[in-house]
Order: sequence, then structure tokens, then C-alpha cells
Amino acid sequence: MINTVRGRLTLWYVAALALALAAFGATFYFLASRALYTRVDNDLRSLIGLSNISLIHDTEEGQSSLSAALATTDELKTLEQSLLIFDASGRLLAENHPEDDFQKLLPSLSSIPEDGVYFYTVVDEDDGARHRLATRKVKIPPTNIPYIILVSQSLEAIDDELELLRRPLLFAGLAALLLAGAGGWLLARRSLAPVVAMAGSARRIGAENLGEQLPVANPRDELGQLAVTFNELLARLHAAFERQRRFMADASHELRTPLSVMSATAGVTLRKRHRKEDEYREAVQMMSEQTQRLSRIVKDMFTLARADAGRYPLDKRPLYLNDLLEEVARAGELLAAEKSVTVEIIGSLEAGFHGDEDLLRRMILNLVDNAIKHTPQGGVVRLSMTEEAPDYLISISDTGPGIPSEAQAHIFERFYRAGAARSQPEDGDGAGAGLGLSIASWIAQAHDGSLELTLSDQTGTTFTVHLPSI
Repeated sequence: MINTVRGRLTLWYVAALALALAAFGATFYFLASRALYTRVDNDLRSLIGLSNISLIHDTEEGQSSLSAALATTDELKTLEQSLLIFDASGRLLAENHPEDDFQKLLPSLSSIPEDGVYFYTVVDEDDGARHRLATRKVKIPPTNIPYIILVSQSLEAIDDELELLRRPLLFAGLAALLLAGAGGWLLARRSLAPVVAMAGSARRIGAENLGEQLPVANPRDELGQLAVTFNELLARLHAAFERQRRFMADASHELRTPLSVMSATAGVTLRKRHRKEDEYREAVQMMSEQTQRLSRIVKDMFTLARADAGRYPLDKRPLYLNDLLEEVARAGELLAAEKSVTVEIIGSLEAGFHGDEDLLRRMILNLVDNAIKHTPQGGVVRLSMTEEAPDYLISISDTGPGIPSEAQAHIFERFYRAGAARSQPEDGDGAGAGLGLSIASWIAQAHDGSLELTLSDQTGTTFTVHLPSI
């Protein structure tokens, strides 16, 4: 079995060419042989016609049937064809080549048509030579004397011509197949050379060098398009690996911070043998806060990992987004009270929706909590919802200092924190770890929507959630 594409292509190419050559050769040979045999039949038909005319002439001169037959065969004796003339009962009257034993080849009288020529082929039992024969019944006026004319011609010359034709066709076909096979092999090798080069390059590419690209000989042909597509895949894999590496590095950094604080607190506390109860309580309180922060980071990382794998179950049910927005606003008022920040809801719109209520609540609460954290004392956080077909638009605005312009393109990246003004580690869901906006963006996408930063300047920041209203 041929295991290479090059070999299979060559085999299919040679097989297709062999089939075409065989069909062409067979057709050509059939037409040539038919033309040669037709020529023989026409010659025999002409000889019967000449014999008929000669018999008529001799009979008109008053000769008997035997004399007319003898005169006709003698007149046509120089021809290569054999001529035999019988009477109506099948008795031989005359023949032009007595050495040819064709008398016994006369068919039964009933098989000879009354008004046509009967053709047939016989094979000599002694030497295997083939002969073409034709016979016809004629009546010679004016007495309408019946005769049977039998003519014959050897097919040896025709068979020799066809043999000479078969040999060149066979040898030319074999030579053409050999040349086609060699040419097809070289063409397949040359055509598949880019694939071999791509395979070699692909074998050298691993997790450490995903940034490398496959060679593209011609980006317009199919192999070039394959290489371009594979390079695009490598680019996506490289980007995914880079995100994964960055995610692991950032996660390690974020996890190390609370662990370091806990370790330092425990070390300082244990270094002194006797401490007051308040000191122990303060140390335990600090370790508890860091444990909670660590727990939140791990929980958020687990959520994003399940989301990336497509394994986070969505419990979608009918709900009203306006009720969910009011509920989050009330929770936000409690969070904002400590900073004297006002939480407002602008407008009222009844918005039926089908989604996961817990995830949607978490998304909006993340955005509200983030807005409260970055709004100075006495500021305002506004929640609003409008409908712009085919979406519901949920906007959360604050009156904080805004996000630096150079950071706005990265705010949805995991563990990214934009400057000191918007990255202070506060209490709250995902606070200080840079995961809140990433989770909120994923929740919006999981509901066939999106989250975008629509405004951020010195007057404040606005995030807008787009959710399908249909």
C-alpha cells in the first residue's frame, strides 16, 4: 500500500492516463479495423456485381449457363479474390482459382437471401487462416437463369495490418505511462515540496517558539492558503499561551501578596513569647482579612477557568432586569454609606429577560462596587437602563477621576490594574486583584451581550452593558 500523498497522486495520475489511453487506443483500433473490414466487404460486393454483369453479357451472346459461368470466371481470373459460380441447386459450374477449396464453404441455400448479399467469415482448420466470403443469388435475363455467386478474400493482409497497428499502440501507451509516471512523480514532488517544508517547520515549533511561522511559498494557491491559515492558528495559540503565562504570573503575584502578609504577621506575632490579647486579636484579624481576600481571588480564578473551558453552568430563568437593578442599587447604598457617596437610579423601564440571575447580579454589583470605590467622598454613582433595539443598555457612571487613557485598552484584561487612583485594594468582590471587570465582561458575553467602557475622563467613568432585548 502506498503511504505517501506523492505516491498516491502519481498512481491516480497514471491510472487515469492509462484509462484514457486504453479508451483512445480501443476506439482507434475498432474504427481502423472496421474501416478495413468494410473495405473488404465493398471489394467483395463489387466482385459480385462484376460477375453478374459478365454473366448477363455472355448469356446475351447465346452461351449456355455453363459456358457463361466458365467465361466469367476466366475473365476475372487475374483478381486476388476467389470466384465460384453455382447453379440453383448448388452444383459448381466454374471457379477462377481451382486451387482454392471454397466449394465446401457454400452455406445452405436457404440462408442465402433472394435479393441481397450474404457475408460471413470462416477459419481454415489447417493453418488458422481467416477468409471473408460473400454470396448472392442472381437471375440472368432474358431467360432468368438462376446462379449462385460465391466470392472470397483472405483476411491475412488485414490481420497483418492490424497487428502492425496493435504493437505501436501498445508500446506507445506503455512509454507514455512510464513518462507520465516519472513526470507525475516529479510534479507531485515539486508541488508538495511546500507541504514537506511546512511539516519540517511544524515539527520544530513547540510551546517555547509558537511565535515562529510556517514558510508561505505562494499565498494565493491552496497550499499557501493552508500555510496562512496555520500561521493564523499559531498566532492565536501563541496569544493564548502568552495570556496563560501572564495569567499564571499575575495569579502567582496576587496570591503571593496575601500569603506574604499572613506569613509576616504570623512571624511577628510568634517572635515575642508573651503578647497582649489585643495584639493577638489584631494579628488574627489581619490574617482573616488576607484569607478572605485570598479566597475571593481563588474563587474568581476558578470562575474564569471554568468559563474559559466552557464548563460554567448557566441557570437561565425568566427575570426582570429593572428589579435586579433596583436590588443592586439598594445593596450599593449600604456600601456607599461609609464614603458618603450617593447611589441613584435614573429612569424606570420594565425589562423582561431570560438569564442567570446570580451571574447578572454579580456583574452589576461588580460594576457598582468598582464605581463606589473610585468615587471620592460626596460623589454620585448613577445607574440607568434604556432600550435601544435590539438591546437593553445598562449604564453605571461615577464621578471619579477617570481611567488613564493609556490604560483604557487593557482594563478588561485579567489582573490588570490601572494606576494607583483606580487600584487601591479595597474590600469587595475581586477587589485589588484586577478580576472584577474580566468577570463582568465574561458574564455579559455569556448572555450574548457585551460590556464596554463608553466614557472616562476627569468628570467620571461610565460602563455600559449591552444585553439582547429579544
